[in-house]
Amino acid sequence: MRILRVAQNFDGHVFPLSEAQAKMGHDVTVLRPCESDERPGVFEQDGYTLVRKPCTFEIVGNKFATGVGKDLLRVNEYDVVHAHSHLFFSTNLASLSRVFGGTPLAITNHGVHSQSVPEWFSKAYLSTLGRWTYNRADAVFCYTEVDQRRLRKYGVTTNCNVVPNGIDSGRFVPDGATSKRIDHNGPTVLFAGRLAQGKRPWCAIRAIASVRDSGLDAHLYLCGDGPMRGTLKHLVEGKGISNAVHFLGQVPSEEMPKVYRSADVLVLPSRAEGVPRVVLEALACTTPVVTSALPPITDFVSESGYAVEIGDTPGFSERLKELLENPDRRAEYGKRGREIVKERFEWENLVDQTTKVLERLSRG
Repeated sequence: MRILRVAQNFDGHVFPLSEAQAKMGHDVTVLRPCESDERPGVFEQDGYTLVRKPCTFEIVGNKFATGVGKDLLRVNEYDVVHAHSHLFFSTNLASLSRVFGGTPLAITNHGVHSQSVPEWFSKAYLSTLGRWTYNRADAVFCYTEVDQRRLRKYGVTTNCNVVPNGIDSGRFVPDGATSKRIDHNGPTVLFAGRLAQGKRPWCAIRAIASVRDSGLDAHLYLCGDGPMRGTLKHLVEGKGISNAVHFLGQVPSEEMPKVYRSADVLVLPSRAEGVPRVVLEALACTTPVVTSALPPITDFVSESGYAVEIGDTPGFSERLKELLENPDRRAEYGKRGREIVKERFEWENLVDQTTKVLERLSRG
């Protein structure tokens, strides 16, 4: 099967999936716009072909690459196109190419709402261009039935396949080296994600400030980058905790297991999520979590950490403090978290189910 995978983001999902399908004997090409620190070109890696096109312009982190559009005019060379997230121009272009071409298209939903724009804008987009993008596809992948129902609410009528998110529990393991990036010997909290509105990283900063006010020498490490970095640094300075909040920037995916193992707790105070990879990866490393109380997450976080109402900074602070002061509870939640990942979110299951749907589409 000749697969064209179109994706601006989600390297931790897109690249391993492409590698796995290449090992299964499929011919996989990944088409994407360049990041600012990348060079355009055609590259062979891990058994598949990576094609990077120069970015023509960018809006709120959404990159438009004319070269991606041109390549999508030649999709008849492939048996199936697999695009990732309705939120990116590259997927909009893939849907447009489906209108004029005969190659079937599947789209994976990596989260219903954007984390980089106000919620009202995200809803308006999903009711218009987002819905159009999904309804041009032949199949949609959702991580949860909750997200499936959300798409139906916005008028998406394309067949939705619920395929739970997955991670490689053989790579994200509790035993092994830790990260030199996290050098605090005391209580340590990790935030992993884009520094954008939807992830609410300021809530993590305010929560850690409150934890420190209680007398606990806790440090927060923010792993990721984004448009709010400057604002967040001002917040940290204003609270006088610059020595306890560390901005790590983008960390290579191969180092993330070490980062998770170095933290006592992962915090994720987002306003919306599907089934976040960072939560699954942390749990696979037996690092307990404190997250927002969101329907797709609360189902399993109740056994592996705590879920707190969105925006309840005192609640986040209280739960973080409770876990940081109780190593036995951390160990208990961490152990159960890894069991949950192995029971419900194994990477091989996602690869198998996704590939079967793509094969069915390719056969018409």
